[in-house]
Amino acid sequence: MSDTHLRVDYQTDPSRYRHWKLKFEGPVATLSADFDENAGLRPGYKLKLNSYDLGVDVELNDAVNRIRFEHPEVRSVVLTSAKDKVFCSGANIFMLGLSSHAWKVNFCKFTNETRNGLEDSSAHSGLKFIAAVNGACAGGGYEVALACDEIILVDDRSSAVSLPEVPLLGVLPGTGGLTRVTDKRHVRHDLADLFCTSAEGVRGQKAKDWRLVDEIAKPAVFAARVQERARQLAEQSDRPADGRGVALRPVQRSIEADAIRYSAVTVEIDRAKRTATLTVQAPSGHQPSDIAAIEAAAQAGTWFPLVLARELDDAILEMRTNELEIGTWLIKTRGDSACVLAMDTALLAHQGHWLVRETLGALRRSFSRLDVSSRSLFALIDEGSCFAGTYLELALACDRSYHLALPDDAAGAPRIALSPANFGSYAMATDQTRLQRRFYGEAAPLAAAHSAIGQALDADAAFALGLVTSNPDDIDWADETRIAIEERVAMSPDALTGMEANLRFNGVETMATRVFGRLTAWQNWIFQRPNAVGEKGALKVYGKGDKAAFDWTRV
Repeated sequence: MSDTHLRVDYQTDPSRYRHWKLKFEGPVATLSADFDENAGLRPGYKLKLNSYDLGVDVELNDAVNRIRFEHPEVRSVVLTSAKDKVFCSGANIFMLGLSSHAWKVNFCKFTNETRNGLEDSSAHSGLKFIAAVNGACAGGGYEVALACDEIILVDDRSSAVSLPEVPLLGVLPGTGGLTRVTDKRHVRHDLADLFCTSAEGVRGQKAKDWRLVDEIAKPAVFAARVQERARQLAEQSDRPADGRGVALRPVQRSIEADAIRYSAVTVEIDRAKRTATLTVQAPSGHQPSDIAAIEAAAQAGTWFPLVLARELDDAILEMRTNELEIGTWLIKTRGDSACVLAMDTALLAHQGHWLVRETLGALRRSFSRLDVSSRSLFALIDEGSCFAGTYLELALACDRSYHLALPDDAAGAPRIALSPANFGSYAMATDQTRLQRRFYGEAAPLAAAHSAIGQALDADAAFALGLVTSNPDDIDWADETRIAIEERVAMSPDALTGMEANLRFNGVETMATRVFGRLTAWQNWIFQRPNAVGEKGALKVYGKGDKAAFDWTRV
């Protein structure tokens, strides 16, 4: 089955894991890589030497989420290998060689998000990660280790860390390897050059001296040292030792030929127009506002913010991977803005509580997934909308927003509203809020927006504050939005992807934006060049006994 016809399901649970083993010992969880070589996501390759494909990372993402929510007592996580002499040999090369360009890019994007998620939990949730590298650690395997807070390498004279993509495959370390080596670990650039062009990698004391790892330990004391360090990191965390975890039940959904339906999110696809309408419902009825009620609702699987975060995340991943030709997403909301703002009030009032903090993190990561999706995003703020507070983030993430004005119907006119959540709860990969991104951090428009917190802003008021792109009245609405959507759909998807990524991530640069920027610009380009994927390209001939044939022209 070609990857263009394979539907990827991002839902799983530990009973279905084929690649990871989870163990819990008080404040320390251990995630052991034991990849089943016969359990690849598609036929045509074997996951030998703990090499991975998208299915491995789907499990890793699920496992980390379960640690976050189901085990609040866990304060540090050890990532290691259950196989002898190999930690992880990286992305499966034969899988990459068989894959379409779109599959490779989506694979790299999701693995980037998963690794960024480790760092997000370290920064915001008090969950620390140690890579216990107990064998050969190459390519994407080292990139997993780089995403951890610390790396401890076994000093057994054979185990090494390496990024061999350039010399062996003619591509780049695609999940942040180059960026984290320099930006995070501050490896000197000339040593990084040596490291990234050496297929055999670096081991032992040299790896520590070059800052490629934090510690080395002899085999006889390696396991004990890893546990000692994991417990030391755990002592620095404020995750509750006596917290009651929340079981992550399967996300309920129905997948139809042209729609995906959840309790709070609906996606409807118009294949002829190559658009999808993603509608997010507001909470309704009584919503818990104190911690005891919030915990009870979460235990029952009905606490709305957590349900929303999980459903939105799944919908984005479903559409991003499985609907490649649906290039324009129209974002709508439905419901009572007052209910959304009440939800925000409860979230912010209890944001120091571990469960609320993790839920805000899940929402933050879902919105960030929307930011980096290579789709055109238009918000349609029409009658019945509830783009308020947290839900306004959906509109602020869009490339454009259209807000319907009803000059003859003030009572029925759709309105948006800002809440304190828009000013710090959902930072982008740039570490800026979407409002800061929108206004380039300029004081005056940000102050004007802040002064409007809680106000119900009609189209003209929102337009005056710079919060929406256009405010057509009911006479012009249908034509203006139709023409804008038709024009967008007719443009080059490649040009739009590049343009959108550049415009969405203006201003501040961070390690995360550089990871995604380098993936989008450089790896995207390299993945299409004959030197990598041509008939005699390095990625295509790897393992077949042939030598790569390069076009020596520098471009």
